[in-house]
Amino acid sequence: MTQSFDTEIKYIAAPNKTLKVDGVAFAYRELGRKGGVPLILLNHWGAVLDNFDPRIVDELAKHHHVIATDYRGVGLSGGVAPLTVAEMARDCVGLIKALGFDKVDLFGFSLGGFVAQDIAITQPGLVRKLILTGTGPAGGKDIDQVAVVSMPLIERAMSEGIDPKTYLFFTSSEASQQAANAFLKAMLERQTDRDVPVTQEVFGRQLQAIQAWGQQAPQDLSSLDIPVLIANGDQDIMVPSELSGDMAERICGSTLVIYEDAGHGGIFQNHADFSAKALAFLAA
Repeated sequence: MTQSFDTEIKYIAAPNKTLKVDGVAFAYRELGRKGGVPLILLNHWGAVLDNFDPRIVDELAKHHHVIATDYRGVGLSGGVAPLTVAEMARDCVGLIKALGFDKVDLFGFSLGGFVAQDIAITQPGLVRKLILTGTGPAGGKDIDQVAVVSMPLIERAMSEGIDPKTYLFFTSSEASQQAANAFLKAMLERQTDRDVPVTQEVFGRQLQAIQAWGQQAPQDLSSLDIPVLIANGDQDIMVPSELSGDMAERICGSTLVIYEDAGHGGIFQNHADFSAKALAFLAA
């Protein structure tokens, strides 16, 4: 990989780029240190490039070549959004190879964690290290119930004129709500060249993929013989927190971090601590 880019750039200013894979244009942004094993970021349900936490991305990019991506049919990417996690994983593998990499680290949040697991299991040798946050395993209990849990909170937030992630990603405590406000402010710092928000159709198609992941047969996580860092809040209502413990038990040698008084967005509420732990994990 010989492409050059500004090592001093922040995520807020990282340019939008596209690369065609099998005729489909995939959108991505990259920043950080060139060379070494790149870190690929895989995002959550309904998310585009602007939904990666710049506070975490910028810390990781101080030491790594970081690449954030949009799934097919999402944001600035072309094509139609897949209905399965496996399809998203195949797309990501295609993009990784098109970028010229034969070894990567993966960092998946929520839906992105599903995709990251599938890649690591189906593409042995491609993934060096794996970071799974706010996520759960295939067939995990209640993953297929995400709509039942989420929709009432989404409707409540919309009726109050606030971002649904206030309720979906954070707890009701004062400290967690303060963290929610700081997180949402960071999401809006980029003023130009923003990504395209997802449509209701894409939102629905991704929901079908999440429900299918929750209903499919469990994968053999014991086959993962790479370093794995797992992190979540202790009160995740979207992907139940106990599933993080389940993954840790099934992945030999994995590291588990659970943040207290934190929800699905526990890594955002504790962005400084998580970034430090992620960097230490990647450097070990």
